[in-house]
Amino acid sequence: QVQLVESGGGTVQAGGSLRLSCAASGFTFSTYCMGWFRQVPGKEREGVAVLSSGGSSPYYADSVKGRFTMSQDNAKNTLYLQMNSLKPEDTAMYICATLRTATAWNSGGDCYHKLRSAPSTSWGQGTQVTVSS
Repeated sequence: QVQLVESGGGTVQAGGSLRLSCAASGFTFSTYCMGWFRQVPGKEREGVAVLSSGGSSPYYADSVKGRFTMSQDNAKNTLYLQMNSLKPEDTAMYICATLRTATAWNSGGDCYHKLRSAPSTSWGQGTQVTVSS
């Protein structure tokens, strides 16, 4: 069973930076989708950045393009999200997700939809990010 543990959240002033980490255990997938979502109470969970194990272009939400960068360290089974130029509207619980897939040939956008809709998606508990103005 896959377990995802996020860390790195906190409170930062607008314009600041944070680096989130998502450590995966029990992760033996060779083909997968993985990424970051965020959620504010009362609102729908929003995809932030998603990648496919096949290496196709990742998906980034329009609201974070140019400011957030996702990367992974396969040796450590860890996914990262570097967040720069943070804005108050970035305040949310940031949640990591992963899903085993039958093929590596998924685009970042495909992976975004798969992660959102598949019953077998694994979700972490999240790490809170608060950006003050």
